[in-house]
Amino acid sequence: MWWRIATITLLFVTAASALTYWRGSRDYRPSLLAEANRSGGITMSAVTAGGQPSQQLSPETNSHYEVNGFDVNEGKRLYQWFNCVGCHANGGGDIGPPLMDDKWIYGSEPRNIYQTITEGRPNGMPSFRGKIADAQIWQIVAYVRSMSGLVAIQAAPGRNDDIQAKPPETMAPTQPPKKGGTPAPDERSSQ
Repeated sequence: MWWRIATITLLFVTAASALTYWRGSRDYRPSLLAEANRSGGITMSAVTAGGQPSQQLSPETNSHYEVNGFDVNEGKRLYQWFNCVGCHANGGGDIGPPLMDDKWIYGSEPRNIYQTITEGRPNGMPSFRGKIADAQIWQIVAYVRSMSGLVAIQAAPGRNDDIQAKPPETMAPTQPPKKGGTPAPDERSSQ
């Protein structure tokens, strides 16, 4: 009977040590080289100051985004949503360069602005490739260009509601109708 217990114990110890060896030889951590080769890694733009266009841009052109008021206004919303305001303020610049003037480090053409957003720039501008859809990037490009007056005036977005002198009519509190106008026939006789 003791030999059965010894055999089972020996089998159990052998299986446990084999399992420990097998688990210990597996590497669950990804290699740093594999992480660096992923498409979502950090990329630097080959574009230099002065606005040399890159050949890696999206085949989509920006012409229809700049003439469509909805797209420019949507770009304004996305500019707030993706926190471009955090660095560029409302276009006047803060820790990022201003976007309302005529001085553009990498060029004011839509392709250059698209390149800046997708690839990022050294010393501050992060790359948004893979984080924002191409159509949304083009809408942001149209809005950024509208801040400097580079799009048609018909497509320029309206002022923010918080800048208006009074709240918009849809946000005003409801009030009862004021009495006025022509009195009813039965009210005329009493006067």
